[in-house]
Amino acid sequence: MVFSAWPCILPAILFFHSSAVPVLANTEKVIFRGPETVNIPPQKPSLQDLHIDTLTPTPTLTRTTTNTNTNTNIAGRWRGKVAWFLLDGLREDQRYEVRLCWPATQPTAFTLTTHTLPAVFATEELITSLWEYSLSRFPAHASGHLLDVADDTPPPPPPHEREASILFLRIAAAADYFSTNATLMATPTPVDVDIILDPFLLGVLPRSLAPTAAYVVVVAAVSYLVARHVVLAGLERLVLVRLGAVGLAIGADAGEKKKKKKKKRL
Repeated sequence: MVFSAWPCILPAILFFHSSAVPVLANTEKVIFRGPETVNIPPQKPSLQDLHIDTLTPTPTLTRTTTNTNTNTNIAGRWRGKVAWFLLDGLREDQRYEVRLCWPATQPTAFTLTTHTLPAVFATEELITSLWEYSLSRFPAHASGHLLDVADDTPPPPPPHEREASILFLRIAAAADYFSTNATLMATPTPVDVDIILDPFLLGVLPRSLAPTAAYVVVVAAVSYLVARHVVLAGLERLVLVRLGAVGLAIGADAGEKKKKKKKKRL
């Protein structure tokens, strides 16, 4: 009797496939290693005064809206509208990945680059772009007095001197489509994006993709068991059929021999 494992295996297959959620999105990423630590002094102006969002390797997802434009790369300038982020809490020489996802219904060309603090402050084009973006975060203070924030928001606690491995992330976004709508081409619709700073596990696999890898391994293992069961069951049936055929042949041969013996006796 052949035991069928399908009643046990099919529910597992249905469970894993029902857990998969279809997603229509585009992805852009940049892979890098944590730089050498630098001294972050507590004196003003500090990195906090730039008022840019900070990404850390904690398992969180940053959801934001990015403005775009339809400008192309002219005279060596970056293509698209630029946004800056601070990557903090890195470990020196640890491998990381910044992954940016946005809806496929919003065609956009993104360019992601990382820069060390010394490189940004030593390059006029980089520091100018960072300063312009920082000012754009507070239009009311676009006169240049970025530190003179006159509102009711309590000031953040004063920073302490520390050694840290940090990077600047620059994201340039440009609308990747053409429309006869002049208004849309002049002011493209802002794009909703998800940004993830992901450390690599053992320098091989991004941490947030570990569950997906585990899912693939489990599905592969279940598929192997199913295939093995089907093959073994088929082989077992084939062997039984062959044995039955051999048995019938032997029985028929024995019957013929008995008939011949009876004829000789007669």
